[in-house]
Amino acid sequence: MSSFRFVRTAATQARLSLLRPRVPIQRRGYADAVSDKISLTLALPHQSIYKSTDVVQVNVPAESGEMGVLANHVPSIEQLKPGLIEIIEESGGTKQFFLSGGFAIVQPGSQLSINAVEGFPLEEFSQEAVRSQISEAQKIASGGGSEQDIAEAKIELEVLDSLQAAMK
Repeated sequence: MSSFRFVRTAATQARLSLLRPRVPIQRRGYADAVSDKISLTLALPHQSIYKSTDVVQVNVPAESGEMGVLANHVPSIEQLKPGLIEIIEESGGTKQFFLSGGFAIVQPGSQLSINAVEGFPLEEFSQEAVRSQISEAQKIASGGGSEQDIAEAKIELEVLDSLQAAMK
């Protein structure tokens, strides 16, 4: 009786295996060569500073904290606070831009898109001009205007404080 069950079970499994689609056996081999570059797109409303340009690393001021993005980074979307982004290029040089905020989107395939409302190279700012703008914004924020003027001055102070810290 037990040999009959064995034959019946084997026959049932053979029929079921005919119904299952054949899946090729995965074989392990050498790892594919992984790129150590990330494709960067840095876009502003009026221009694209980088268009799918290969870079080594990008450091961004995310709301959740400073974040370094390298090749094969986990996909994510980060809101950016006003601050400095640093781009390390293939040649080994670095470029720094001050962004007033925006979003960084890391996509599979080592792609990074940064969208910002305003962004300027850090070298375009002077310490004296930033200091004078801070003092003007402080006067307005301390009660020298309408509610809207005060709110705008507080936002301006936040951005200018971040810019001043980035310039040190």
